Amino acid sequence: MDSLTQIVLGAAIAGAIAPARHRRAALAAGAALGTLPDLDSLPMWFMGLDPVTNMTWHRGPSHSLLVLLPLAALLWSLFKRTGGRVAEAPTRWFWAITLALVTHPLLDAFTVYGTQLWWPLPPSPAMWASLFIIDPLYTLPLLLGCLVALVRGWRPSAQKALVAGLALSSVYLGWSLAAKAMVDRAAERTLAAQGLQDAPRFSVPMPFNTLLWRVVVMTPDGFLEGERSLVADDGPMLFRAYASDTQALAETKSLPVVRRLLWFNHGFMKAEVRDQRLVLSDLRMGAEPDYSFRFVVAERDGGGWRAYGPEQAQWPWEARRRLSAMWERIWTRPPGELQAIAAGTRVVPVQAAAANSGDTPATSASK
Repeated sequence: MDSLTQIVLGAAIAGAIAPARHRRAALAAGAALGTLPDLDSLPMWFMGLDPVTNMTWHRGPSHSLLVLLPLAALLWSLFKRTGGRVAEAPTRWFWAITLALVTHPLLDAFTVYGTQLWWPLPPSPAMWASLFIIDPLYTLPLLLGCLVALVRGWRPSAQKALVAGLALSSVYLGWSLAAKAMVDRAAERTLAAQGLQDAPRFSVPMPFNTLLWRVVVMTPDGFLEGERSLVADDGPMLFRAYASDTQALAETKSLPVVRRLLWFNHGFMKAEVRDQRLVLSDLRMGAEPDYSFRFVVAERDGGGWRAYGPEQAQWPWEARRRLSAMWERIWTRPPGELQAIAAGTRVVPVQAAAANSGDTPATSASK
């Protein structure tokens, strides 16, 4: 989740647990602990690592429960020895420190990016994907609770505001899981009719809300993409079919960078060959044809492939247009989609002109 959300979550938890006379100090401590795991970006930035390494190591060791639980115990022990507030109420401060730290990666795991909760063990990153990385309806109750507690200090109303904020945000988190389950059931029914009920897939909310969802399904020659509005849609879903160069991906999967990406994104990846170079797009973040993470990872070498870069590829896309269309899609189902479903269509093939073009994507190195 975004930094503000992690700050107010850590502050609210610590402020609610610590003794009332320590509340303002606990708010500050919880805010610092809540943002601490994301500081892993700073050393990676100074080290000048390649973009794939940056992406796949973020939310890595600093987000592991196997690291944060011992770190919380260590911090608690050090502050307890120095006396002061922690020594005055050691049990409360132990839980305030521990929960402010470990709730950070647990909340991150509710997004689609991927959080390595068990680093250095080998499981792929957790991506429960029920929240977008920024969701105002989750953050606002926590923010308001922290503001009230900051003003009211030791008074009982401060405690009530923090508990209320945590309760409301938790209810919203539960709603996101229920909404995801509804979307997954609708997708499964539609895919079963196509014989794709066992195909790898994921669902994820569209930006800033939990009413409109995107579902991606992997197929032998590419992937399907569809949307589900919990307000406007009922009945079957309509999916659009897109091609992916699965042969090129299979030929390069032995390259370390490709193996790393496949592990990190659970195989939800699109492959394209552009100007004799292989571009891999993470299908989890963005929507066809606009993705947040694209990497040039290999180039043709005679009849085979050799490693290239990796470099982050970028194509311009209009975020404002995307958001406007998303808002409309929450409330209305496109007439063309309704007509296609009425005609018995469930999957519409799409010919993406860019997929076979020779255009060279811009990369971080060429900018």
